[in-house]
Amino acid sequence: IAGNGVDDDGNGYVDDVYGWDFDGGNNSIFDGADDDHGTHVAGTIGATGNNGTGVAGVCWSVKMMSAKFLGRRGGTTANAVKAVDYFTDLKTRHGLNLVATNNSWGGGGFSQALADAIGRANNANILFVAAAGNSSYNCETSSCYPAEYANANVISVASITSSGAMSSFSNYGSTTIDLGAPGSAIYSTLPVKSGKNVVAGYGSYSGTSMASPHVAGAAALYKAQNSSATAAQVKSGILGSVTATSSLAGKTFTGGRLNVSGF
Repeated sequence: IAGNGVDDDGNGYVDDVYGWDFDGGNNSIFDGADDDHGTHVAGTIGATGNNGTGVAGVCWSVKMMSAKFLGRRGGTTANAVKAVDYFTDLKTRHGLNLVATNNSWGGGGFSQALADAIGRANNANILFVAAAGNSSYNCETSSCYPAEYANANVISVASITSSGAMSSFSNYGSTTIDLGAPGSAIYSTLPVKSGKNVVAGYGSYSGTSMASPHVAGAAALYKAQNSSATAAQVKSGILGSVTATSSLAGKTFTGGRLNVSGF
């Protein structure tokens, strides 16, 4: 029950109606107008379309929760593990219809603890959609975690421009990065200061953080159309419907860009 100060579902987090901030240790997943990265990502995943307002996300009927573990000073892998396990617990113990997590973050090297947490999510049929990273790295020879974890439920996403070219900042990898999606100059939802208040607004950002939510939204869309699909089947449906793109040939596993019309 929202705001009653009780851990109603017994998961250790009080009043986590919209999710949990593992960095701050509270249920305040939004910390003001400067805390805008997740808001922008969320709009790409699921902003309602056909209403004459703002932007349209990929899956208009999706519901979202947040597991935040990055603060102003960064975050820890230990809290990333807690965030991944938070969603796994919500699905396995409480039956939430969780299809995928969007992971528009990166940094650090390989962590067995995080790989194990992603594996537990896989066992619960939850996809782990990950941004490839913004350092122009070849992930075959450079570290690109969490995008390059080898878990079966990982879908790693490079960024492309509106013309289909690979974004100059995007990481890539012929076996480590799965596909491309729009990530340059993406217009989406943002919190905006208006006097002493924060109101809904919009703005343009670039990054693989903007590409990943296109694929996370596509996972929700595919599941909405195929309600009995497993995580493996959703992943196969997404990767199997890509449009071959010359800029991604030899740079991603599929050599193609996201194409939801192919579902």
